[in-house]
Order: sequence, then structure tokens, then C-alpha cells
Amino acid sequence: MAPMACPICEKRKSKRFCPAKGAQICPRCCGEHREVTIACPLECRYLRDSRERDYSGGIDPKDFPYKEIEIDAAFLREHAELVETCGRAVFEGTLAVAGAVDADTREALEGLIRTCKTRESGLYYDSRPASVYAGSIFDHLRQTLENFLREEQQQTGFARSHDAAIMKTWVLLVRMALDRDNGRPKGRAYLDFLKLHFEHARQAEPAVVLPG
Repeated sequence: MAPMACPICEKRKSKRFCPAKGAQICPRCCGEHREVTIACPLECRYLRDSRERDYSGGIDPKDFPYKEIEIDAAFLREHAELVETCGRAVFEGTLAVAGAVDADTREALEGLIRTCKTRESGLYYDSRPASVYAGSIFDHLRQTLENFLREEQQQTGFARSHDAAIMKTWVLLVRMALDRDNGRPKGRAYLDFLKLHFEHARQAEPAVVLPG
């Protein structure tokens, strides 16, 4: 039996299975519509094969947001547990929100950074995003951080992770998000990157790679 026409373009032959569509589609539509009009599941073999090809090499350090904030290897060593906890929370919080993409994650992180900045000025105001997706991720990250700080206080008897360290952690994570951005409207390359990183981190000492 001859292959059926691709249900997207209705012209070319269907040659690969698309788990998002639940049907065979053509390779060209797979490439053109992947994370653009198709919300690809992270486990799709074609999506996974495309990740390194789509990676542009990362953001140039001169284009980092919040240039006044310096993050080095010493910070990562000293605050490894904080960074790992927040990084895993970004992955788990985004994955738990059906339909959320990398842009929603970045919006949530930006809201947390703005919240930190207002507290630096003596104000206590949460810059929670209006977006339902980003707002849900924001809530998860804020709650995870509060739990972490409470447990840290109970275990050590003092607050080891100060506001400056928390701010640096959110900035690091938003830089990583920009570094992995593939420019696709439904892109989740950053989410995929965090998944791979924290799967490794559970088995070995955390090793966060600074973007750039």
C-alpha cells in the first residue's frame, strides 16, 4: 500500500510518526512545524534528534541581561544546593503546567527577579506575571524557594542563602533560558536542557555550566 499524503501539507508522502498529531506526517512538515504549530512532546525521537542541530551556540556574554550581576564558578560551588533546587523546580514547575513553553518559564523567572529588586529597595511586592501559565510557574518557584529557605534555617540555625544569592540564582536560570532559546513559539528546548541536566545531577555532584 502506498504511503498516504501528509495530513498537514496534503501533498508529500507521510514517512514519520508524529506523537503530537497521532499520525504519520512528512519529514518537511515535521521540521517546519516542530514547536511552531505542533506542541511536540519531549520524548519525540525527531525532536530530540533536532536539539543539537537547532542550538545556535548560545548567547554572547555581552548580551547577558542584568550585566551588573556577576556569576562565577565560586558562586556555583558555594550555593550548589540552592541552584540545583531552583533549577529542578523550574523544570518540574513548567512540566506541571499543561501547555507551558519556554517563554512562560522566562516570564516567571523575570517576575522573580523583579520581586528581588523591589525587596532590595525595601519594598515587599511580588511581581507575579498576569499570564496563567507564567503565573502558575511563578507560584511553584516561589513556594519551592520558601520551603528550601525554611529547611535551611532549621538545619543550620541561620539563613545561609541571602537575597543576593537568590537573585543570582534566578538571573543564572534566566540566562540559561535565553541561551537555549530556539526561537520557536512552542519551543521547550530549555525545559529539555534542564531535564537532561538534573537527571545527571541526581546521580552525581551538581555541575551547572555557565552560559557563554
